[in-house]
Amino acid sequence: MSVTHQDEQRAELSRALVRTATGDRRALEEVYNRTSAKLFGVCLRILSDRSEAEDVLQEVYLTVWRKADQFDPDRASPITWLSTLARNRAIDRLRSSGRREARPLDEATEIADEQPSAFDGLSSTQDAQLLNRCMDQLEDKHRAAVRTAFFDGLTYDELARAASVPLGTMKGWIRRSLMKLRVCLES
Repeated sequence: MSVTHQDEQRAELSRALVRTATGDRRALEEVYNRTSAKLFGVCLRILSDRSEAEDVLQEVYLTVWRKADQFDPDRASPITWLSTLARNRAIDRLRSSGRREARPLDEATEIADEQPSAFDGLSSTQDAQLLNRCMDQLEDKHRAAVRTAFFDGLTYDELARAASVPLGTMKGWIRRSLMKLRVCLES
């Protein structure tokens, strides 16, 4: 089986993260140069504030510097690991600022969003293409709940209230959706 350009890029990024874990500043610079635009998109999508997103992005790379040894290429692709760090850091910032407004999930289809989504920022990667194909296999309301939970940072309780369903129902939707995604992504 031939190695694709994307596979080689993923391998190079993984190697740079491993070198970062050893204290290699040039490796961190390489990681930053390869991923900062995508991670900034994730942060901006969640925070909707450029200055806040820039601050969070800086925190993300400080975390990468300190915790690169926690990256395991056998468990996740490097961009998935980095995107998760960015997403979680942005959600933490959003929650600490108290700037959250929950709206019914049904409204999401009617609201025009001019900003590129985190999915759009990752669309050039093979992982994102596969994830999008797998997400398309979910029911619309389940797909919307997963996207809202993971890219807008709403809690299960907030999602349940916004969708006007019991909390247990929302947890079930998310859990079953994640299981379906895992099966799809692993096949």
